[in-house]
Amino acid sequence: MIIDDVHRDIHKNKKRKRIGRGTGSGHGKTSGRGHKGYFSRRGSGARRGFEGGQTPIFMRVAKRGFNNAAFADVVAIVNLKDLENNFESGDDVTLEALKKKGLIHGRFDAVKVLGNGTLTKKLNVQVHRFSASAEEAITSAGGKVEPVV
Repeated sequence: MIIDDVHRDIHKNKKRKRIGRGTGSGHGKTSGRGHKGYFSRRGSGARRGFEGGQTPIFMRVAKRGFNNAAFADVVAIVNLKDLENNFESGDDVTLEALKKKGLIHGRFDAVKVLGNGTLTKKLNVQVHRFSASAEEAITSAGGKVEPVV
């Protein structure tokens, strides 16, 4: 093996192909599109899912049943380690406080506290849902768990 061969023609940033800049560039005249035909034309190109005239997979596969994903709740997640890092002992952890600290954002239907991490501070947590381990950790640290309806 020649060590020089290993790294030859490997570049960190590949230069873009400059098409339509004359015959001397190697990408002039037809600009890499060949002669005539559908793909030489402006605005050409197969649409998404096109399989060359074969019946596409989305038409071949049966569409049956019901999927509840469109109607499922969007749940924002907050872990115990986030509460430990962002709140002081004795603080009230409300939806507004979580938004202000940047722990939850965007659109959601519910906020759930999960038991990832440890909690040593006494907090009064008021959110929609709690995992069993998170609820136990908050109460064992001397805090209160209040589900919001």
